[in-house]
Amino acid sequence: MVDSSHAAAKGKDQPPSKIEEVHVLWITAGLGCDGDSVSITAASEPSIEDVILGAIPGLPKVHLHNPVLAYDVGEDFMKPFHQAARGELENFVLVLEGSIPNEKLSGDGYWAAVGTDAATGQPIKTTEWIDRLAPKAIAVIGAGTCATFGGIHAMKGNPTGCMGLQDYLGAEWKSKAGLPIVNVPGCPVQPDNFMETFLYLLRQLAGLAPMIPLDKLGRPRWLFGPTVHEGCDRAAYYEEAEFAHEYGSRKCLVKMGCWGPVVQCNVPKRGWIAGLGGCPNVGGICIGCTMPGFPDKFMPFMDEPPGARLSSTLIKPYGLLIRNLRKITNHTLNREPKWRNRKPAYATGYDPDRPNKTHPL
Repeated sequence: MVDSSHAAAKGKDQPPSKIEEVHVLWITAGLGCDGDSVSITAASEPSIEDVILGAIPGLPKVHLHNPVLAYDVGEDFMKPFHQAARGELENFVLVLEGSIPNEKLSGDGYWAAVGTDAATGQPIKTTEWIDRLAPKAIAVIGAGTCATFGGIHAMKGNPTGCMGLQDYLGAEWKSKAGLPIVNVPGCPVQPDNFMETFLYLLRQLAGLAPMIPLDKLGRPRWLFGPTVHEGCDRAAYYEEAEFAHEYGSRKCLVKMGCWGPVVQCNVPKRGWIAGLGGCPNVGGICIGCTMPGFPDKFMPFMDEPPGARLSSTLIKPYGLLIRNLRKITNHTLNREPKWRNRKPAYATGYDPDRPNKTHPL
């Protein structure tokens, strides 16, 4: 077990003591669609199989308890969750998928639950599981935008009062190992983004890495620092003020409603599966699904963002100038150097009118 006071004493840039074995208690009983669990099955950097089967040297032994991917069902599946809640499972990581409802608004019923309380015979609410498990976990991870920021279910007017982990536990919350909440947003989460983050945490728990670098929203900085625009194949078109006005165009999609210039996400650079796909890469606009303001601040979708109207107007004269200057340069570079052909006849001796014969120079 990692003592939180000991972890704090070591300093924020120091990893906790080495851990040999880790259980991953993955709750999909938040309000969600299980899309994040399905997504991680496509990861390859690393794959979930490589982590669980111990193919990566130096990592703790990992036991995954995910209802979508598990062989066990019913109480057999729930057993490690109950053990962890009783303090019988020493080192475990809690992963939450789906947004957290406000059960104070659920009246006599409940919004979300999984498993049964043996003492009462009643379903155990998702919020109760978080209350029982989070204080005992060595790390807590939010998988997908619903778990990190509330997502679709937390949009204005929803009856459930949904929220993300930082809203529920508090932005300053720390695990018993001294780790803050780790948020990996995405709707669903990009598979390699989650597995790379999980791999970093495992290396940290094994004493092989320093404290994971997170931004103020708990997102890994190296994944969610750059914007979509900075990694987008269409960004050069924006610079030259060439914008798409219909789907199917290869040009910048800002005027079609793309929020890429301001959204922190690496999907255009990384792709979706095996480096392929990703919203703008396949002609789709960015709707900001990795951001805490999603979806309310990005609606209505498909409309040109207010900032894009101003920026795309201001860049027109600059883009026109740059575009024409580059055409001139392209024209000069699209020819062979003069020294290669100074005479009317081809210097190679090739006669284009008589391709099978040569003539003297």
